[in-house]
Amino acid sequence: MTSNRELLQIFLKGLETGEAMAAAVVDETKYIQHNPQTHEGSEGIATLFARLAKTNPKVTFQRVFEDGDFAFAHIEYNFSSLRVAFEVFRFETGKAVEHWDNIQPQQPVNPSGRSMLDGETEIRDHARTEENRAQARRFVQQVLIDGAQDKILDFVQADLIQHHPLIADGTAALLAALSGENTQALNLRYQKLHRVLAEGNFVLCVSEGWRGTLHSSFYDLFRLEAGRIVEHWNTTETVPARHEWKNDNGKF
Repeated sequence: MTSNRELLQIFLKGLETGEAMAAAVVDETKYIQHNPQTHEGSEGIATLFARLAKTNPKVTFQRVFEDGDFAFAHIEYNFSSLRVAFEVFRFETGKAVEHWDNIQPQQPVNPSGRSMLDGETEIRDHARTEENRAQARRFVQQVLIDGAQDKILDFVQADLIQHHPLIADGTAALLAALSGENTQALNLRYQKLHRVLAEGNFVLCVSEGWRGTLHSSFYDLFRLEAGRIVEHWNTTETVPARHEWKNDNGKF
C-alpha cells in the first residue's frame, strides 16, 4: 500500500513531469485548497500539471514526513526562480483531500553560513513523536506567542543550529532578533498556533501573526534531541488581503 508520504511525492513531482497519474492522487470532488492565490475547481489538476510542466519546473524534496492522515514536506522549487516551501496535505483513503502551503523566495545564507534548506534530514526517535510535538507546541505558545522569552532555554539548546536567513546560530542571536535588540530585528508578532505536525525528532508548527504591518503565515520546522530544540528552519509568507483570495477556504 502506498504511504501518504509517497503519495505527496508522487503528486508534487507531477508539477515537474506533467504525469496524469500524479493528478490521480487527488480526490477533486472533496479537495479543499488553502492557498489563497489558487483557484478551486476552475482547472482540472491534470490539465494544470500538463501546462506547468512545459515551463520546466524543478521540484527537489529535502525532507518528507508523515503524521497520521497528514503528509508534509520541506521543498526547493525552481519555477524560473528558487523558492523554499512547506507543503501539507491531508489524505482520506489514499487520496489527497486538503492542502496548505507556505512559500518564500530562497534567501542567501545566514550569518552562520547556513541555507534555508541544508542541515539534518534523518528522521529518528519515533517513540518520542508526541513528546516532541508537545514540547514544540509549548515553545511556540509560551515564548513566541505569549512572549516569555526568559523561558527560551527551557525549550531550546543554547547552541541552536539556525537556518533562518537573517539569524545566526545560538539562542542569544534568536533572542536579539525577536526582541529588537539588533539591526535585523524580525518585527514578528505570533498570534495563533493553528497546527502542529510531527514525526519522530521533527515538528512543524503552523502559526499566524504579523511581520511589521503585514498579516503573515509562519511555518517553523524544529528538530529536537532529548526534549530540546536543536535546529530550526522556517518560511514566512504574507497572507493576501481578503479581496485578493481566489477561493474562500482561508490560509489556515
